Amino acid sequence: MKKKFLFSFTLLFSLMIILTGCYGKDETTKTEGEKANDPNSSTAEQVLNLSASGDLTTMSTLGSLDALAVTAMNSVYEGLYRIGPENEAVPGIAESHEISEDGKTYTFKLRKDAVWSNDAPVTAHDFIYAWSKAINPETQAVYSYLMLDIKNAVKIQDKNDPLYGKIDQLGIKAVDDYTLEIELERPIPYFLSLTTYAPFFPQNEEFTEAQGDQYALETDKMIYNGPFVLESWKQGQGWTFKKNEKYWDKDTVKLTTINQKIVKDTATAMNLYEANEIDTATLSSEFVDQYKDSPEFSTFLKPNTYFLRFNHENKYLSNQNIRKAIDMGWDKEAMANVIMKNGSIAAYFLVPVGLSSGPDGKDFRDGNGDMNKTDIKKAQEYWAKGLKELGTDKVTLDILSYDTAQTKSAVEYIKNQLEKNLKGLEMTINMQPNKQKLALEAKVDFDLDYGGWSPDYQDPMTYIDLFETGAPYNQSNYSNSSVDKLIKEAKVTVDTKKRWELMQQAEKLMLDDAAFAPTYQTGISRLTKPYVKNLYEHPFSADISYKWAYIEK
Repeated sequence: MKKKFLFSFTLLFSLMIILTGCYGKDETTKTEGEKANDPNSSTAEQVLNLSASGDLTTMSTLGSLDALAVTAMNSVYEGLYRIGPENEAVPGIAESHEISEDGKTYTFKLRKDAVWSNDAPVTAHDFIYAWSKAINPETQAVYSYLMLDIKNAVKIQDKNDPLYGKIDQLGIKAVDDYTLEIELERPIPYFLSLTTYAPFFPQNEEFTEAQGDQYALETDKMIYNGPFVLESWKQGQGWTFKKNEKYWDKDTVKLTTINQKIVKDTATAMNLYEANEIDTATLSSEFVDQYKDSPEFSTFLKPNTYFLRFNHENKYLSNQNIRKAIDMGWDKEAMANVIMKNGSIAAYFLVPVGLSSGPDGKDFRDGNGDMNKTDIKKAQEYWAKGLKELGTDKVTLDILSYDTAQTKSAVEYIKNQLEKNLKGLEMTINMQPNKQKLALEAKVDFDLDYGGWSPDYQDPMTYIDLFETGAPYNQSNYSNSSVDKLIKEAKVTVDTKKRWELMQQAEKLMLDDAAFAPTYQTGISRLTKPYVKNLYEHPFSADISYKWAYIEK
């Protein structure tokens, strides 16, 4: 991310890491007797065993991404920069970069020792191929909206523009094989952080085209340029990473193997953890009290917001008063403190606490504060008004949800609260595995959807434009021309103070309109074996980096 901006969250997050003691750097000087445990020693088995709540949805960087997929891609692929131990953008395939005085042109110098796992060199052309494919209307990627600040990208995707489909006019060029130049429409303060994110990773044209529509569907249909390779991938069971011996920075990578087993039930994960079969375990609420005093326990607040999406084409949820009643008609504080009980906080907002600070140095939340706080009486008034407008005394809705134990508890709590407080409401829960849930979300095939968002980059816009009309991850059929106008203006203004104010106005308008119902900001409570070192968790881009991790027993 960073051309020296927005460091407040990074500093806070780093302090939290130090206080919890589980994910920080191990700077201890080893005695002679401890050298046998050094990760460089052949006596230390460098195998990390983990669990995952669901399967990988895709391994194509231009696919429909979720948190698990992004973390996996961050392990086996590498962009110009990658997110580093202190949550800063550190050199990846690019050794360095320069920015023009007007902030609109980035020139990246690529390292010449980076190769794909099939020995092909990683060049500027690999980035041009992948980014052009993402923008091209014929092959457009879901996440191409993150690239629309590149010169001419919007015009290339606009059917009414003379440049429509003319991908050779995109503001990206190879000065030579190892020099990549990017022209932007306007200065983007978070552009460098975008290059750490999966959609901005390169693809080797020759290999990718040879695989056709089978690319990235199986391990033998992929090549890699990151710290690890995907050795095996068994749908419904898990996957295994092996160290990439052809990675340019292989000497930094200590782990030889990472085993990721799909475990949807926390109780099962805890049994595996206690049996030393996995090395970390994320705790659901029923286990927090049991382990909170353990030296292996840590908790911290992530800048991730969970919310209920409304299908705005549903005959009931198209009514603003019904939406407001559902948003305000249940106890979110109890949800965070009693049901989640993992460091989460009640959310009355979209942009989470601690994501980023504005030009005045204040957190985004300081401007808007909390909105639509729980008020059962007021919610019942909205409910009665909405029922009258709809001409009914009964509303039936389903809630789409993940099929994990933690989610089950959360959604059952919301259902019970709303049915108790809003007379005539009947709700059913539709729990689905991660991949199937994402597919239903993409089709907006639900009434209510319990989901969330983790930031792609360290700026409020990663949340604000979620609900722009037609946005790929709107996934709720929400449309408000006033919100759209504010978002569009914020995206083009170069006045940082005005841009900040426009984003805050957009968020406030969405909450006033009950575009969605916030639930909580995510806390994470975790157990980590003391021999696991340098496992870095991130507030944006990939959730976790394994590049610097090692085992010290």
